[in-house]
Amino acid sequence: MSSLKFKRVLLKLSGESLMGVQGFGISSEVLDFFADEVKKVHDVGVQLGIVIGGGNIYRGLSAGSQGIDRATGDQMGMLATMINSLALQNAVEKKGITTRLMSAIKMEEIAEPYIRRRAMRHLEKGRVVILGAGTGHPYFTTDTAASLRAVEIGADIIVKGTRVDGVYDSDPEKNPKALRFENVSYQDILKKNLRVMDLTAVSLCQENDLPMMVFNMDVPGNLLKLVMGEPVGTFINNDNSK
Repeated sequence: MSSLKFKRVLLKLSGESLMGVQGFGISSEVLDFFADEVKKVHDVGVQLGIVIGGGNIYRGLSAGSQGIDRATGDQMGMLATMINSLALQNAVEKKGITTRLMSAIKMEEIAEPYIRRRAMRHLEKGRVVILGAGTGHPYFTTDTAASLRAVEIGADIIVKGTRVDGVYDSDPEKNPKALRFENVSYQDILKKNLRVMDLTAVSLCQENDLPMMVFNMDVPGNLLKLVMGEPVGTFINNDNSK
């Protein structure tokens, strides 16, 4: 534990990351891989909270094109995050790790209601805490939910697992000459419109001086290296330095 750079961490995963090579739904192989990565950091003493999106099942932003109003669409998206959260909880517990699933929407039969102090107590007891249903309110993304929960539980850092190894000046999957940033400030994220997270999420981190790391979650061991302080992604904070 003495070698940990970050002890309390909020991990943000997209719902789409659960699809794997499928075009929809949840891949059991990806779930198992993510659970292994969670176990690695849990075993060295990291207090881990996880927020996962629901885009592999339903995205509230697509509601308008289907004739569904945005608020209703976002509520459907919140329920999608709970499906993903339950799947991830099951996979992590199969690794012998105690978890708690907490929901921003009351659904006592399957999850505890989100209460800040209770979430912190679970973390202190070494339980992995999965935080579902976003903020519980429409018009807020799961990126914003992740930033909000990270601030609330006093996380040392928020880490966003993606398919690429950091923040680029353009999409590296479309532009092979895209420039990767090793360090970048929140001000530059907003000024250059780098689209790491939505503006509300970035502003929350900026205002509360909460650092962020964007890294490639698909590389085995990357999450563990990150909490140990190795530079496996792009580090983001207020002063553009580590």
